[in-house]
Amino acid sequence: MNTRLSVNINKFATLRNARGGNNPNVVKAAIDAQLFGAEGITVHPRPDERHITYQDVLDIKKVITTEFNIEGNPSEQKFVELVLAAKPDQVTLVPDATKQLTSDHGWDTIQHKDFLIDIIGTFKKAGIRVSIFIDPDLKMVEAAAKTNTDRIELYTEMYAREFAAGKKEMAIQPYQSAAKLASTLGLGINAGHDLDLYNLHYFRQHISHLDEVSIGHALICDALYLGFENTIQLYKRQLQIAV
Repeated sequence: MNTRLSVNINKFATLRNARGGNNPNVVKAAIDAQLFGAEGITVHPRPDERHITYQDVLDIKKVITTEFNIEGNPSEQKFVELVLAAKPDQVTLVPDATKQLTSDHGWDTIQHKDFLIDIIGTFKKAGIRVSIFIDPDLKMVEAAAKTNTDRIELYTEMYAREFAAGKKEMAIQPYQSAAKLASTLGLGINAGHDLDLYNLHYFRQHISHLDEVSIGHALICDALYLGFENTIQLYKRQLQIAV
């Protein structure tokens, strides 16, 4: 199966906001990522709008034709209202704390089952596909299937850390098991966090049912040296099984 590359453009907004004004232009970054071959655009607006703003989300939705994925914590009512207004192709639910620097854990789908069922129902009623961010824990995967979510997004920071330490077989095993169970339960599978040009191909080789990867920080860092268009193409190449 083909695995889609969704480019997270938050870092363009971080750079813009550091100086003020509109350089780099975040909307243009989304258009260009699409033009350069990205099969999706991801944004993760946070309540303090320290990078992607809520207005950015609405502006981007107006101009792109590829898949649009909005990430965030649905416990924030303003986020829920934004998603319902923008109506992206997909919303990815992430249990971030308000001041959290970056995502660092998945949902406890057992403890938060009732909340997830309610909010997932709200988004699906609006015609929005739902993915929930979880760790590669079989109990969490099994409980996720009971929330009526369409997909899960496997949080890959642990994989990236173990891979970098030279333990790639150990690193991939929990993700293989989680993906196999998710597929059996009828869940689509996304993945993201700390995936890069070094570890992405091995991950893709060993996760057979992988719908989408969402990559931002590493891809934008590479683009500073390699160019945005070239970097997107390099990441897409890593998603090809035969590379």
